[in-house]
Amino acid sequence: MGWHRELLIGFDLETTGTDPHEARIVTGAVIEVRDREPMGRREWLADPGVEIPPDAVAVHGISSERAASEGRPADQVADAIADVLVTYWDTGVPVVAYNAAFDLTLLSAELRRHGLPSLRDRLGGRDPAPVIDPYTIDRWADRYRRGKRNLEAVCAEYGIALGTAHDASSDALAAARLACAIADRHQKVAGLGAADLHRRQIEWYAQWAADFQTFLRRKGDETATVDGAWPFRELTGSGAKG
Repeated sequence: MGWHRELLIGFDLETTGTDPHEARIVTGAVIEVRDREPMGRREWLADPGVEIPPDAVAVHGISSERAASEGRPADQVADAIADVLVTYWDTGVPVVAYNAAFDLTLLSAELRRHGLPSLRDRLGGRDPAPVIDPYTIDRWADRYRRGKRNLEAVCAEYGIALGTAHDASSDALAAARLACAIADRHQKVAGLGAADLHRRQIEWYAQWAADFQTFLRRKGDETATVDGAWPFRELTGSGAKG
C-alpha cells in the first residue's frame, strides 16, 4: 500500500523570523491526513513574548497585538506541539514538514529557551522519526529541475492546491498532500518504507549541503559552511530563557 496511503501528520510553524535558533513560534498546526484527505487538526496561536517584525507580519498576517491578546504563552504552545508530535512518533506515524530542518530546529530551540524537555528527552533518547520532508525528497528525486523550490513552487509543480500560503494549517495540509504526490510520481520514493525513507533523507540532505557548500566556495566565499544535519539541529552548551 505504501507509506503515502497511510496516516500522515502534516506539521507547520509560522514564526517571527528566518533564523530557526532565534525566531519564535507565532502559529502552529498539526493535521492528520490519510490518502491526501484531512481527518483532524490542532492549531495554536502563541504570544512569542517579543515584537513580531513587520516583515514577518506581512508574511503570515499575525500582529504583535493580536498575538499578545489572543495567544497562549509561548512555553505552553511549544510544550503542547512537542507532546503532540511525540505521540505520533511513539506509534511510528510519520510527521511531514516542508523544510523540516527549519521547523523542527525552531521547535527544539523554543523548548530549550523555556527550559522544557527536548524532543529527544520526550522520546527516551531517540531522535524524532520518522520525518518526511517533501523539500528534501523532491530535491533528490528531481535534482536537475529548474526553478524555485519553495512550497508554493513545488506545490504548483505537483498540482497541489496550497490554499492560503503561510497559514500554518494550509501549509501543513499542503506538505502532506505534496509528500503523497511526490511518491505517486517517483516510485523509487513510494517503494521505501517510512523508516528507510527517513534514513535516506539524512543522507540526501547531507549530500546536498556538501554540494552547496562546495558551490559557494567555488563562487568565492571560501569560508562558507552549510550545515548538513537533518531533520533538525540542536545548539550545544547551556541555554537561557529570553
